[in-house]
Amino acid sequence: MITYISLLRGINVAGQRKIQMADLKESYLRCGFENVTTYVQSGNVIFMADKTSPDELIKIIESAIFLDFNYDVPVQVVTVLGLKKIFARNPFLKKGVTDITKLHVTFLEKEPDEELMKEIEVDPTSDDEFIRDGSTIYLHCPNGYGKSKLSNTFFETQLKVKATTRNWKSITKLVELSA
Repeated sequence: MITYISLLRGINVAGQRKIQMADLKESYLRCGFENVTTYVQSGNVIFMADKTSPDELIKIIESAIFLDFNYDVPVQVVTVLGLKKIFARNPFLKKGVTDITKLHVTFLEKEPDEELMKEIEVDPTSDDEFIRDGSTIYLHCPNGYGKSKLSNTFFETQLKVKATTRNWKSITKLVELSA
């Protein structure tokens, strides 16, 4: 069995698409996944599965959520090894950024088209920065993610791919929990 982390987009935000984590855990167990653990209310789930394709797991999870909760929720799936690589490669930490509350990671469903990446227009007056590494976007938002224009919607619109973002504290905790 392989350990995976799934990241659900847009549940339990501002009272929308409410899913209790205990109910979500049961949904995963009904899918045949094992050792299911949730972390915080935003839809982070660590689980073990025989399946080896994240794309196949995404289809199973998205279908189960729709059947169990009647919500169409985008899901990203990463292996523990993949998450550890993301954790180890944060370029902003390597540049000396020490305030981890200003760091985030956006997970894209796939690597974006290079031409679309070149065409991204970022507000030149903003202090926000991003660095792409494959299908991962590292964010540094000195004024806070809530004030940043580098949101999931921004990247989805600009790059034509699904996205979900987690703060660095959540990334760190998911690495710890999945070890």
